[in-house]
Amino acid sequence: MGKRIVQIALSSAAIAAAGTAAFGACMPDTLWLRGDWGTARFTVEIADDAEERAQGLMHRSSMPRAAGMLFVYPYPRAVAFWMRNTLIPLDMVFADSEGVVRHIHSNAVPLDETPIPGGDDIQYVLEINGGLSSSMGITVGSQIQHLSIGQTDAAWPCDN
Repeated sequence: MGKRIVQIALSSAAIAAAGTAAFGACMPDTLWLRGDWGTARFTVEIADDAEERAQGLMHRSSMPRAAGMLFVYPYPRAVAFWMRNTLIPLDMVFADSEGVVRHIHSNAVPLDETPIPGGDDIQYVLEINGGLSSSMGITVGSQIQHLSIGQTDAAWPCDN
């Protein structure tokens, strides 16, 4: 089966406006994922300081299907997340310094304070709606493209 492009909840006008330049040209609020399963685009908020990372997606009762939050750490490290004050189920996609997915935790339970380890040498964590990674086929080894990922080391660098 050939690769597929998944444009989650984007209007056809937005897709047409993006055209083929969408791949490679990075924008601060756009994150791409690709793998053997295909390609997906998410509109993301960035949590790149301690306060933003601590707040995360707490207290939100919903999130658009094509949205997420990208947690950015200054260097690779062991990370663990929990769902304190988080009201919606989430998938957590843990990636290394090159933006390569190393672990996926699906359907984290709202309000559960049990630590969810992402592994060692993790620098980026993408949170998306619970169940999306499985339904889309996102797998370990998939690659993330975003401006926050150091472009000289990125597995999928931006073209801009």
